[in-house]
Amino acid sequence: MKLFDLFGKSAKKEPKPAQEPEREISLEEHGVYSGMRVEVMDAENHLLFIAKLMSLSGDGAKLHPYSKAEVSFEEEMKIKIRGYSDMDKKVVHLEGNLKQADDGIWPVEGLVFIKSGNDRAFFRLNTDIDGSMVIIGKVGAGEEPCKLLNISVGGAYVRAEPALELGERFLLQVKLHPDRDMSLIYSEVCRIIEKEDEVFEYGCQFVELNEADQKQIIQAIYERQRKKKHGS
Repeated sequence: MKLFDLFGKSAKKEPKPAQEPEREISLEEHGVYSGMRVEVMDAENHLLFIAKLMSLSGDGAKLHPYSKAEVSFEEEMKIKIRGYSDMDKKVVHLEGNLKQADDGIWPVEGLVFIKSGNDRAFFRLNTDIDGSMVIIGKVGAGEEPCKLLNISVGGAYVRAEPALELGERFLLQVKLHPDRDMSLIYSEVCRIIEKEDEVFEYGCQFVELNEADQKQIIQAIYERQRKKKHGS
């Protein structure tokens, strides 16, 4: 018998195992969850409203705005959603179709995960508001004037003369809305830019914010954004 018969013919190739189809990753596995605070924007990245994403199921959810949202369209509207995950400290980007609101709640369907990353977590609104700051932990520290340059739900940029250090905290006092009380926000310095004439610009993150504080800031940002959009 030939060696070819012994080893060639008898050595049959084993069939390759069938590859299992790739499993589709759910939105939850991407870090999206019910209760996440999100910013809802149109296709041109204009902020429509800030909401809490609720009732997440499959590729659908409901958006509960923090304040009354004025959005006009016929049947549905293509939107972009940016949310901050408190669990993994990342920003998630989604797209979907906004449906007409029912009792102030906006359904969204066809949610698709786009990406996640460590980019800026919150929409920032440019401002030019006079305020004051009280440096915490310094004996005899009084109020120092400052200028609020921009604000988001998570922090702000302020311009002031006192020289602060990274990690230093102060109480920011500013009137975010002319018809509302003064807001008192604990802030921590996380970036310092020295300007001319011994003036500093501080990038600050807000600390110890409760749900009511967040809601007040969100409403003020939304109302100012709406006024800018309508030129009032």
